[in-house]
Amino acid sequence: MRGRNHGVIVGLGIESTAHTFGASIVDSEGRILSDSRDIYRAPPGSGIHPREAARHHVDVSSVVVESCFNDAGLKMSELDFVAYSAGPGLGPCLRVGAVVARALASYYHKPLVPVNHAVGHLELGSLLTSVSDPVCLLVSGGHTAVVVPSARRWRVFGETLDLTVGQLLDQFGRFIGLASPCGPTIEALAAKGSRLLELPYVVKGNDVSYSGLLTASKKLVGKASNEDLAYSLQEHAYAMLCEVSERALAFAEKEELLVVGGVSANRRLMNMLASVADRQDARLVRSPLKYTGDCGAQIAWAGLLHHSFGVRVRPDRAFVRQAWRLDRVDVPWRS
Repeated sequence: MRGRNHGVIVGLGIESTAHTFGASIVDSEGRILSDSRDIYRAPPGSGIHPREAARHHVDVSSVVVESCFNDAGLKMSELDFVAYSAGPGLGPCLRVGAVVARALASYYHKPLVPVNHAVGHLELGSLLTSVSDPVCLLVSGGHTAVVVPSARRWRVFGETLDLTVGQLLDQFGRFIGLASPCGPTIEALAAKGSRLLELPYVVKGNDVSYSGLLTASKKLVGKASNEDLAYSLQEHAYAMLCEVSERALAFAEKEELLVVGGVSANRRLMNMLASVADRQDARLVRSPLKYTGDCGAQIAWAGLLHHSFGVRVRPDRAFVRQAWRLDRVDVPWRS
């Protein structure tokens, strides 16, 4: 058994907002001691069914948590707190994670810390890339926003008005028969495309809109190759993200651009953002690929930050919120 260092805070994070059930143990020295997860896979052509995903989470939760403790070489009694993803996300999935976390916290008499999933992405990305005061582009299945830390909160500089970029990729992918999550397959198709098709490009102020882009792309299925459609869809969607990110960098006069969330694994998006960073003389970073998607580590680390400022709830007061904006969450460690 590895054991724990004296004076170091150690905590468990449970993630269950959508397709991933994850558990991770981190410490106050910024080390991820373990990270285990299991992902619900929807049938080809269909999206995440909340009840089916929740059933998956119930089935794998004990194995994932046990693996997490075995990898860390720790016992539950050695931990200082339990954190869980309280939202935003799919209600049935959120409730599974909350019940697991509540049961552990209650039985072992540990503080219970609710965490906003998006704040988890932002804070884990900040930890793993050592940025201090970034403009952050959060891109995933559940989020698309440009945010900046200010006055003890993450402030939204721009966001999607309808679909997230992850939903755009998944809904188009499912329409052509792919299995969710569709992003990696669409990226592979796009790499084989060469013809840029005319599609809607909608930026309103510093917000983006993807519904028109999705509808137009679906109408061209069968009239253009899937490779050219994937290529054109990516180019338009990512160019919109680059425009709003560059405007945020220039306006906020920041020198760091942090990209977090599952879509940050896309190489084309990162290449386009590299040009933005070069023009603005900014440092472009993203989390290691292992931690771009949903994971327990983001919940554990954000939970540790909250715990250090005394944020906790009684187990019988545990809550979940399917809709929970990240800019409504106090982050007192951010000045």
